Amino acid sequence: MSGANGHAQNVAEPILPALLASGASRFSAEQIKELVAALEVPFDPSQIEWRVMNTTKGQQPARGQVVPYADQRAYTDRLNALFTPAGWTRKYAIHTSANFERTSDQKIVAKVLVTCELTIFGLGSHSATGEEWADDPNAGTSAEAQAFKRSASCFGLGRYLYYFTGTWVDLDERKRPKSVPQLAGWATPGGWREGLRPRCVAEVKPSVQASSEGSTDGRHNGRAAAGSGDVLREIEGMEKVLGKRMYRGILKSVARVWNPKDIQDNAIPEKVLAYMQAAERGLRRAEAARENAGLATFAKVLGSLRLSSLDQVDNLKTLHEIVVALEAVPDGISSSH
Repeated sequence: MSGANGHAQNVAEPILPALLASGASRFSAEQIKELVAALEVPFDPSQIEWRVMNTTKGQQPARGQVVPYADQRAYTDRLNALFTPAGWTRKYAIHTSANFERTSDQKIVAKVLVTCELTIFGLGSHSATGEEWADDPNAGTSAEAQAFKRSASCFGLGRYLYYFTGTWVDLDERKRPKSVPQLAGWATPGGWREGLRPRCVAEVKPSVQASSEGSTDGRHNGRAAAGSGDVLREIEGMEKVLGKRMYRGILKSVARVWNPKDIQDNAIPEKVLAYMQAAERGLRRAEAARENAGLATFAKVLGSLRLSSLDQVDNLKTLHEIVVALEAVPDGISSSH
């Protein structure tokens, strides 16, 4: 199915001249550089919302770990402003996943996978997959939005949001934030244009949005600070990125604990975080390779390891085997359609 591009609206960034699609030769190397730079500029703070990812248990007042995100309309607005609605397009494909889980009432639930291919005429195309459990009434919509935003991030649009590591705030009785953090300067259009960047941008790979969480003031993002408390908070936040099995597997194998707060050796947290960041990169590679290999090949590779989902992987060795097997499939050769 194909989605409408939406309507262009005013955005805080300078608008480049309207550009009509006419193929890759339309833009010079310098123009492409300028367009990508314009795509990378953070969204205006008014377009940012906050999602609660983790909550405390048995603590009053209740606290939650929040990360910023932008509605997909912010993404379409930026694309329309830079390229006009005629300058880009997207198409979706829906798949039934080989991933299953058993719910508390013993129902077997599959995942809905939606692949979005985003094309910006003159720049190229990128595709990505979003997923959601099929028993969610909004599974298709959620997976579609996720896929679209992930494909947009391949062009740099919204990619800065992956560097956020989360902030703990007080929650109300409905588990909503009583207040939201102030965005760091680098996460605003003005600060970004002045050259501000997240501290880790040149040192480590970005975290998946809503992943490694830490900091209480919204300014520490991307890499653990010198204090061990910050490192522990980043480790705790990685559970959302890696899934429980990989998260617990690394804690157990590297630190011999189930809870990062039980680590006694001050040198271990940095090592644990490094392993988790490596696992995060491996999962990203596996997801990218899955797009090329196709779902049938992906399921076959998992089946050879007696797995039905990446969520079941609990160690780097197995993850590496999956990545190597998937990346061995020649580009463009897919056994699923």
